[in-house]
Amino acid sequence: MSTDEPVLTDRTFRNRSLRGTRFHDCDLSRVVVRGSDVAGMEIDSPWLVENDNRLVVNGVDVVPLVDAELDRRFPGRGLRTATDPEGLRTAWTALERTWSATLERAVAMPAGTVEASVDGEWSLTQTLRHLVMATDTWLGRAVLERAQPYHPLGLPNDDGDTEAYGPGTFSDVAPAFDEVLAVRADRQSQVRGFLASVTPEVLEETRRNPHAPDHAETVLSCLHTILDEEWEHHRYAVRDLDHLEQP
Repeated sequence: MSTDEPVLTDRTFRNRSLRGTRFHDCDLSRVVVRGSDVAGMEIDSPWLVENDNRLVVNGVDVVPLVDAELDRRFPGRGLRTATDPEGLRTAWTALERTWSATLERAVAMPAGTVEASVDGEWSLTQTLRHLVMATDTWLGRAVLERAQPYHPLGLPNDDGDTEAYGPGTFSDVAPAFDEVLAVRADRQSQVRGFLASVTPEVLEETRRNPHAPDHAETVLSCLHTILDEEWEHHRYAVRDLDHLEQP
């Protein structure tokens, strides 16, 4: 959330119309909405099912319901919390299979689909570039502790946190889709290769959080971050492909 904008913390709005308003990158935690018309409201939060979060609608905590429905829609998603080597290998295999099917669907759609943006969000090409960056961060930098793990075609978050990667790390030139697919396949192979030989003892080892070096992470938690990133961005990709397929 930008600090340049007015802070509206702990305000009360009565008899106000916010119809059609969009909230992007905002902190709406602990917001209370009562006696209001929320028909058609859409909430998309990648952190909804993390850290014992709650979202209460008419007295019902809907977070477990949302989580279960997403597992139903995306077979294999429920494996993302595996804690042993074999479970993690199975989880990654399911994820790669899911992404493969989604990419086949995308390339079969009209020309330009993979570069199309929906509501200002990343295109499919940009999403794959971001996942290259995420793998480089949490596997290459955190787990494998490489000094310079980043591929120039990766795409960082649009939050101005360039110091975390170093100046000039990423290319300003938009690459071709085939180039992105090749780098993406290499990063998937790196994760697959690491999981092929990982042991329970290695999973318990600690590493430095790449965004907060003073904070310790286990190798397992780093791998869980990769899995979470993969599934959330896959959900976004499917959501946008569904939109692009509408007449």
